[in-house]
Amino acid sequence: MDQQVYNKLISFIWGIANDCLVDIYPNSDYRKIILPMMVIRRFDAVLEPTKEAVRRMKADLDAAGIPEQDDALCTVAREAFCNYSDFTLRDLKSRTNQQQLKTDFIAYLDGFTKNVQDIITKFKFREQIDTLSSHDVLGLLISKFIDPQINLSSRPVMNPDGSERLPGLDNHSMGTAFEEIIRMFNEQTNITDAGRHFTPRDIVELMADLAFVPVADRIKSTTYRIYDGACGTGGMLTVAEERISEMSKKAGKTVSIYLYGQENADETYAIARADMLVKGEGKQADNIKFGSTISDDKFPRETFDFMISNPPFGTSWKSDLKAWGDIKKEEITDSRFVVSYGGNSDFSLLPDIGDPQMLFLANNVSKMKTNTTLGSRIVEVHNSSSLFTGKAGQGPSNLRRYIIDQDLLEAIVALPENMFYNTGIGTFLWIVANKKSKEREGKIQLIDATSMKSPLRKNLGEKKCEISRNIREEILRFYMQFENADEQYSMVFNNSEFGYWSIDIMRPLRLAVKFTEENLSALLAGESSDTALCNLMREVKQTITEEIVLDYNAFMERLLKVAETKGVKMTSKRIKAIRTYFTDVCEDAEKVILKQHSKENANPLYGIFPIEFEIDKALKDTELVPFTYDGGVEAFFRDEILPYTPDAWIDKDSITIGYELSFAKYFYKPVELRTVDEIIADIVAIEKDTDGILAGIISEVKP
Repeated sequence: MDQQVYNKLISFIWGIANDCLVDIYPNSDYRKIILPMMVIRRFDAVLEPTKEAVRRMKADLDAAGIPEQDDALCTVAREAFCNYSDFTLRDLKSRTNQQQLKTDFIAYLDGFTKNVQDIITKFKFREQIDTLSSHDVLGLLISKFIDPQINLSSRPVMNPDGSERLPGLDNHSMGTAFEEIIRMFNEQTNITDAGRHFTPRDIVELMADLAFVPVADRIKSTTYRIYDGACGTGGMLTVAEERISEMSKKAGKTVSIYLYGQENADETYAIARADMLVKGEGKQADNIKFGSTISDDKFPRETFDFMISNPPFGTSWKSDLKAWGDIKKEEITDSRFVVSYGGNSDFSLLPDIGDPQMLFLANNVSKMKTNTTLGSRIVEVHNSSSLFTGKAGQGPSNLRRYIIDQDLLEAIVALPENMFYNTGIGTFLWIVANKKSKEREGKIQLIDATSMKSPLRKNLGEKKCEISRNIREEILRFYMQFENADEQYSMVFNNSEFGYWSIDIMRPLRLAVKFTEENLSALLAGESSDTALCNLMREVKQTITEEIVLDYNAFMERLLKVAETKGVKMTSKRIKAIRTYFTDVCEDAEKVILKQHSKENANPLYGIFPIEFEIDKALKDTELVPFTYDGGVEAFFRDEILPYTPDAWIDKDSITIGYELSFAKYFYKPVELRTVDEIIADIVAIEKDTDGILAGIISEVKP
């Protein structure tokens, strides 16, 4: 839609809200009226040309006593829906009696077919009719929405000479208008829809290109299923359908497209279904399901050819735990999120409870086709946290491992900041495919498009720039050139570049024993005052000449012998008291022996000694060893750890595989510092500009 026409539409809608709803609703509640009325008028405008024919058919069916009439009436309306009441919105405009208008308007709403009733219900619009009628604004509201200067229909309004007077409002333009109106209403009250980021058309078109263009030569004359598990108003599905249809037509192919989506917000779900109906896709509208994709998957065991989505991020998914039966995260058994992999039957892909975006990615991966030559392709929007959050062995890292180990990650594109309406953060497009081309097997492409943007003439909320068509084509060109693309913007790596082993480095505990009167007094004054132990320590002290004993093991051996002769039992409580009051960690002391036993296959690298030493937990360290390190974990330990800490060893049970990706590591460009000569030149210039000013100030303040 032309920007001028679009701006006029937004101003028109905002004007209706100000003219009709001020002093009746707070600004944040304007949406409760404006959004459903937009959809109802959209239906009404589409149905106007066939309204009389539907009325006649309705009369004939009633006379014939036929109860199920929806299909026949929709056929006459030439739409997937219809309204068989006696009214259009234009008919209701002339009502002057408010009570009659209210009655007729309710009858008008009741006249829509069943597939529209679900939409009206989700908007909860009927709950507002009494308020609108009692304030005498229902008629004014209807009059505003049928203004001939505005077209909410999907079809253009024509002039008598056949030229176009007003363009139609397509699905994505309707969704964009919807988002902008909500943003404007919320802006008045500082309300934000946290985590919900409507995707601008320029981003959707880029996503569609990345989904379809790379496999254009593999698309055949057949049926394809496109899915969006966070479909919002359905704009992504619509653009995806348009793009693949356009490509296949150009290639002389005939394809059938089926769209599937799920949405858990009432208003956006209602608009998505409404637009499917307006497009004439009645059965497709039934493929738009309501509910949470995370806890209430409406497409279990279904698979899809293409999946394109912008899931919410940075929001809690605690409500899904409640929907599962008020369980804990660790109790989730859904096979989309807890899989059998790498010898682990409970391999968790679950992210932190505060961010659901990777659950949507895991959901999409679970729905990939494996029995077709094309397989499945996923293009999904994420924020930066999906690249690196989670330690090795935790859900997010496990999901990255699950995807990369199976060679599913094709590329990630980093987008500029300020591309979305209600967030300025940088975002990333993940492209996941399970039937890569030969050249891409075992490789991942990173495309840095953060500098590739075109400024908007007027900001739209947080959106200050866009991906123009030329930029979109350039990003796609980098993608298609793969290893031959400009390395300033695109780099290709082996999958192993992003994997690592997380290992815990352990060191032995070294304790020195100190005998002082202060320590003995502290033992007696402590909560567990033990006179017998104190006397025992005094007696042992007499046999030791040094004030500080650097061999804790020898000291304990002597102590136990003396205790045995004195009949004092050395309980774990007493040993703990000795540790508390008489020992300090000392790097010059001997290692504390935990056990002495013979071990076969001794391996000091992993702490397998005939003598087992106690671990100093304070010295425990975790190292990340890249898969690309020559020689792996053992070589890393010998080269990077032992030369500096020769008493260290690796906790073999701690070795865990992790994956993370970093754009900054490869694309960071340090700011070039100015030379000394340039700085001196600036200082000299400033001195010249201010020459005489200081002298003037001083002369003015002299008495």
